[in-house]
Amino acid sequence: MNASIFVNGFPCKPLPEVKSDDFFFDGLSQEGNTTNVFGTNVTSADVLVFPGLNTLGLSVNRVDFAPGGLNPPHIHPRASETSVVIKGKLLVGFVTAGNVLHSKVLKAGEMFVIPRGLVHFQLNVGKGKALFLAAFNSQELGIVILPTTLFVSTPPIPNAVLTKAFQIDEKVISAIRSKLGS
Repeated sequence: MNASIFVNGFPCKPLPEVKSDDFFFDGLSQEGNTTNVFGTNVTSADVLVFPGLNTLGLSVNRVDFAPGGLNPPHIHPRASETSVVIKGKLLVGFVTAGNVLHSKVLKAGEMFVIPRGLVHFQLNVGKGKALFLAAFNSQELGIVILPTTLFVSTPPIPNAVLTKAFQIDEKVISAIRSKLGS
């Protein structure tokens, strides 16, 4: 093979082609559309949309919440997360490998840390909209959203697996799948 190995990201631009705009991103400046089943919107600033992050090991997400909105239980397999609430009031929590829940209600200016690979969530418990910014120690953090992963995968996880795992009948599985969509 004649290609160079780039362990920490994509190939960089040649230095003479680098511009100030390569280090600028305005994609987090607009409120996201929260009209969905969870009442949230995640806008990502990762290396895929903001090439200036290449090789820096960083990314940021803006998460907008409708009243009562939920960022459902999920995992980032390649990153730890630090989240700061900008507006509103959020219940933030994660579950350890020992099945211990650590959670806190945060208001504007307060911060919470979530270790890499642990199931975590955020729920808007305030009266109005909420917003937080999350910073990650990876330029491509990855995300596994548990409700959709478990109930809306392609092909679907067999009902026998889900009924046994959650101790529920197939009617409940069908109801969950219909609410989460395809």
